[in-house]
Amino acid sequence: MDWHLLPIEDAFHRLNSSQAGISPEEVRRRLEQHGRNQLREKRARPPWIMFLAQFGDFMILVLIAAAVIAGIIGDAGDMAPILAIVILNAIIGFVQEYRAERAIAALKRMAGFNAEVIRGGETQSVAVEEIVPGDVVLLKAGDVVPADLRLSEAYQLKMDEASLTGESFPVEKDTAVLGEASLALGERANMAYKGAVVSSGRGTGLAVATGMETELGKIASMIQAEGDIRTPLQRKLAAFGRRLALLIILVCGVIFAMGYLHGEAPLLMFMTAISLAVAVIPEALPAVVTIALALGAAKMVRQKALIRRLSAVETLGAVTHICTDKTGTLTRNRMTATELFVDGEMISAASVAPAGEVVHDSARFYLLAAAALCNDARMNGDNGLSGDPTETALFVLAMEHGFDPVRLAAEFPRLAELPFDTQRKCMTTIHKNPGGVAGYTKGGLETVLARSSAMLAGSAVVPLDAASFHRANEAMAASGQRVLAVAMGRWASLPADLSSEAVERDLIFIGLVGMEDPPREEAFDAVAQCRTAGIVPVMITGDHPATAAAIARRLAILEGEGEVMTGPRLEELPLEELEKRVEDIRVYARVAPEQKLKIVQALKDRGKYVAMTGDGVNDAPALKRADIGVAMGITGTDVAKEAAAMILLDDNFATIVKAVREGRRIYANILKFITYSISANFGTLVLITLAPFLGLPLPLLPIQILWLNLLCDSLPGLALAVEPVERGAMDRPPIDPASGVFAEGRGWFMVRYGLFIGILAIALQIYAMYVGHSWQTMVFTFLIFSRMAMALAVRSRHQSLLQLGIFSNRQLVAAIVIVAVLHICVVWIPAMQPIFVTQPLDAKEMGLVLALSVAVLLVSELEKTIMRADRKSML
Repeated sequence: MDWHLLPIEDAFHRLNSSQAGISPEEVRRRLEQHGRNQLREKRARPPWIMFLAQFGDFMILVLIAAAVIAGIIGDAGDMAPILAIVILNAIIGFVQEYRAERAIAALKRMAGFNAEVIRGGETQSVAVEEIVPGDVVLLKAGDVVPADLRLSEAYQLKMDEASLTGESFPVEKDTAVLGEASLALGERANMAYKGAVVSSGRGTGLAVATGMETELGKIASMIQAEGDIRTPLQRKLAAFGRRLALLIILVCGVIFAMGYLHGEAPLLMFMTAISLAVAVIPEALPAVVTIALALGAAKMVRQKALIRRLSAVETLGAVTHICTDKTGTLTRNRMTATELFVDGEMISAASVAPAGEVVHDSARFYLLAAAALCNDARMNGDNGLSGDPTETALFVLAMEHGFDPVRLAAEFPRLAELPFDTQRKCMTTIHKNPGGVAGYTKGGLETVLARSSAMLAGSAVVPLDAASFHRANEAMAASGQRVLAVAMGRWASLPADLSSEAVERDLIFIGLVGMEDPPREEAFDAVAQCRTAGIVPVMITGDHPATAAAIARRLAILEGEGEVMTGPRLEELPLEELEKRVEDIRVYARVAPEQKLKIVQALKDRGKYVAMTGDGVNDAPALKRADIGVAMGITGTDVAKEAAAMILLDDNFATIVKAVREGRRIYANILKFITYSISANFGTLVLITLAPFLGLPLPLLPIQILWLNLLCDSLPGLALAVEPVERGAMDRPPIDPASGVFAEGRGWFMVRYGLFIGILAIALQIYAMYVGHSWQTMVFTFLIFSRMAMALAVRSRHQSLLQLGIFSNRQLVAAIVIVAVLHICVVWIPAMQPIFVTQPLDAKEMGLVLALSVAVLLVSELEKTIMRADRKSML
């Protein structure tokens, strides 16, 4: 129902209500019919189901199966480390998902208050949850609107709807019927919506929608409809895990069958197949990824970016577009007087001379006096100013130039006033003057010009030049300013007739004041850095198109005559058509919440990874649908914070740039670990696959492979996760969302180094068996130390170890030392030898093992040298 199109009498008739409200009996009936006025939570899965769902990934299931079989063949201690990692990963995933379910709970908490209603002709206070359609609700300054209302009375009523519409100014409300069905919420002046705040005045409204039927309820429904968004790395690892697991099953089955057909013992081939499964799967990958993200999240908190979901850390590295609100995010959310048009010239508000230097009785003098006296803003102790944003801006303008409103109010007391109303669109105050009585009027240009017959030029009263003020008004409005006109009247004594027709006529026009919500200083540099990093900033706001365009141009979000798309135009545009144009549009204005979802979806359909910043209730659905939602920590609503993946603790847009840098570092480091782990594991696969077909005994036992993988993947993996950011990380485009784990040459790197390590291990086994060395312990030890060489090699694709600095990642050096010491214990401590089936190595055997391990690192360094030389030759 378009309630804003109906006369209030028809609205009462449709709901079988009246100005006296409905009866208590009817309230009970409607409460049963419509339900309580509260937001329903989506039925959550029981915690135990949520926990069990963490084990549904195919790669996790294969790991569990491998652990159980390894335990059956060996003993229970063989499977304990793998199962511990799987359970730890499940617990972390469960905690993340459980916290994500709290978004709707935050919306519900917003409604926990009472409201004044008229029922059966009597005024009473009731719980908001008990309001039903047809109730008559009373509103006063400070109230939170408890339901969607069609206003029946409005006395100087203004509402702050910023959290619902994005409009940064209080909206004037009236009761007049509107004629356009497609009006945006912010333009429906005869409606008050659940969640809005009454900033001034009073009114009465008929409840036309409650609970989930309200606009706030629709937002809640949109949040509920949004499923969990998987991050780029999660999608890649899921695909990688499926392919890897299928490969393992295929290879193990083929090897077992061929070995059995060649006459090998079934038990031996079964052990070989199990060894392959344990060798190839990187058991530590889930834990390393989670811990890497957690370490990155901890670092981001110190940089004022609080991560609510760990997966958001790596998502930042792939972000291509940041869709940001304007009010309070790119701007200060504080109105400021910026320009004045007085005495026929445009001047900066900051350049106006102080009170002692302003000529008395001049136009500038009276303009500042009017700003101070025709003003209801008040000092609020240590909390600053309170009042309408326009009046607080005028208050500050007067104060900054020596016209203290408090002192002037005492010196020139207010004798009478004509408050602002939506019909007159102006306000007048009358004050005692040494020479009689003076009145000051402020309002819209057309309104004040129509009531003026002359103007001030310097200290002289001259004929009114309306055209000059129209030109100035157009120039100021085009730059995104809100323009206020100021005039004055003079009388010998207080007029007997204080009506608008008598007082607000034949005024002397003084000048214009232009105001704006200025950009944050740090936003300029932040937007520039985003563009350098290949990230496209997009402004999505509920504000006026001219205001949005002006701010966007100042911040270099919008260039030249770039298009500004409005909400009504966006509503008409099919999603398919928007997808064709969305990459070229940088500014959207007068946008409704569901339209923000449309923009984000269009970008995602184009293969982009989208971050959405916001602070209001209206931003919550888009924050949830975006690949990463970023809420404001100071000004943000609870709803926005709960729906977001990241919260900016300082509300500083620049903080997101630091977070992107950290996200790129973490993403790159996770890929380094995967490259390291798969390369080394593939080497073990090559060894175990080829050995039986070359007539060699099984190179490694399951317990040795388990020790190899868990020891080498854990500590070095965590150390690689804290690798410092590479130079130029923010001078490159975002990570290609379409690229996989094996992209950019990583797959070929894994294959060739896996083959290299596997062939070296086979050669070592053949040689050691030929000369009578402890061949199995030598191969076991070589695989340990060759993995440490690989950990050093993958730190950078192009820079040598000397360029990076061996000790630039001290955690990795420490991890290598710890791995070496632990393995030495396994080889040389007698009590450990029976468990891991090892024998002590002599100096010659150990020297050969170390030489082959160092060869892996030297080949990598040689390859990097050749790549750098080729790159230089191409320049």
